Amino acid sequence: MKVITPNCRVQFTAEDVEFITKVLDRDGNRGSERASCLTELLADEASRDVLLDNEALLQALMDLRGCLRISSHCYFYILVRHALRRAGIQEREVADYIAEVLSEFSRADRLHIKSSPAGQPMEYFFEMLAALKEADDLSQFLIRAHMGNQSLFMTGVFPSRVRSRCESRGFPGLDYYESLGQSSFREASHHRLAERYHLAEVFDNLGAHFHQARQALNDLADRVFSVGEDYRSIDVLLRRLGTS
Repeated sequence: MKVITPNCRVQFTAEDVEFITKVLDRDGNRGSERASCLTELLADEASRDVLLDNEALLQALMDLRGCLRISSHCYFYILVRHALRRAGIQEREVADYIAEVLSEFSRADRLHIKSSPAGQPMEYFFEMLAALKEADDLSQFLIRAHMGNQSLFMTGVFPSRVRSRCESRGFPGLDYYESLGQSSFREASHHRLAERYHLAEVFDNLGAHFHQARQALNDLADRVFSVGEDYRSIDVLLRRLGTS
């Protein structure tokens, strides 16, 4: 089991930097003085974060046609950051964390979690809730975090699938998963390991603003992903973009 942390921005590739400088360089010359200055600014944490908030980067991704080779970390961070800002969630660490969740969950195997290294993968929430009763301290933290992540992923990116399963098969609806996601993040934020992994504030924020974060992802999915109902669709999207 892996602890997901907000580290998209430190995983940007050379291709990511080239994309950002190309979009923000008004002269459009890769070797221009402005492009060199932008590259230097991207190496500084504070300057980088300001540059990544530029609406031109979002527009470049929205206008994307064909294949653009940037990393999933760069792709999701820019999209999520702007979506959350519109929803009133201003903390960059939260945007970075959700972007990393999307990047991780674009792989189908990340939708499952094990209660222990030797345990069977768990896909359903009732399995995870049952596993919490016997889990050790670390496993409890990881399961809580995973339940929050999966609830946000399902309700944020696939709300129509949740509604459809609720109406046709009697599965829980969006309200149930929102409540589960909120409580999972809140419980995880109070765990002693949340401080160790520098996640206490992120989880506390998501516990308090799960609904807003979910709606921001709904808007993003409608505008950009067009993912339909298949969990593999984000992976297909990334492959089309050349980001996986």
